[in-house]
Amino acid sequence: MTDLAVATHGLVKRFGQYAAVNEIDLAVPRGSVYGFLGPNGSGKTTTIRMLLGLAFPSAGDIHLLGEPVPERVSAVLPRVGSLVEGPAFHPYLSGRANLMRLDAADRFAEPGTAKQRIDQALDRVGLLAAARKRYRAYSLGMRQRLAIAAALLQPRDLLVLDEPTNGLDPQGTREVRHLIGSLAEEGTTVLVSSHLLSEVEQVCSHVGVMRQGSLVAQGTVAEVRSGAKPTVTVSTAMPREAAEVLRALGLSAVIETAAGAEAEQDGVAPERIVAELVARGVGVRGFVVGTPSLEDLFVALTGEGFDVGE
Repeated sequence: MTDLAVATHGLVKRFGQYAAVNEIDLAVPRGSVYGFLGPNGSGKTTTIRMLLGLAFPSAGDIHLLGEPVPERVSAVLPRVGSLVEGPAFHPYLSGRANLMRLDAADRFAEPGTAKQRIDQALDRVGLLAAARKRYRAYSLGMRQRLAIAAALLQPRDLLVLDEPTNGLDPQGTREVRHLIGSLAEEGTTVLVSSHLLSEVEQVCSHVGVMRQGSLVAQGTVAEVRSGAKPTVTVSTAMPREAAEVLRALGLSAVIETAAGAEAEQDGVAPERIVAELVARGVGVRGFVVGTPSLEDLFVALTGEGFDVGE
């Protein structure tokens, strides 16, 4: 337990007879960037709300930074920063003034160090130069970064971000991604719920995939991806004949395409496949062994595409 920033065992949340979260065992290592993935209604936000003490579990155990939640939530939450369900700021106040109000409302904050901590948080997210600008004039990327700055007004061992890049343009997404990466390099554990799988693949060291309230996969990105089968793609003017060769070799999920044939590799050596194609008179224009992307794996695990909301 001590090497995990977030650990749950048999975590359940029921609404009447409906189990929004059904006996999940999260394991988020300290110092990791953990991508928490799942389609619409899979239970991600409900889980995050339970982790932060915003909702009470129906059953199961939660430990944050080694402390039981909700029993010790008041003791552990000062070490946890969060961005859940979007930032809420006063549009007519500046970025710095908004952070001052939030800091003043924090009973754990030291008033004498407020200015220094606020400037450090603004600088940390690249907003120090725009600190006097009114919030309503901020871009979406700046607003998300200000929300993260609010979570960093105090030293944090764990940062929980629910859809931090939701609605951002590519530049804003890159800004938040770089910020998450730099926080992790400094030792902060980051749990990030996201629908942008390509972004998760670039910044996360670990992932967990939710489906209908259950955790269907968890581990390092490499471990989770290793559960998906590599594919082979043959480019040829003889797609029917190529598909027949692939089937004869025992490859599964064989399909003909306009440009050739595709199949799951199923452990058959690429050299053997190419040699057999040539021996059977199939002209090979190209041959590629592909590793499924995280998005391909997500679709295989959940049986559906990825929705933005929760």
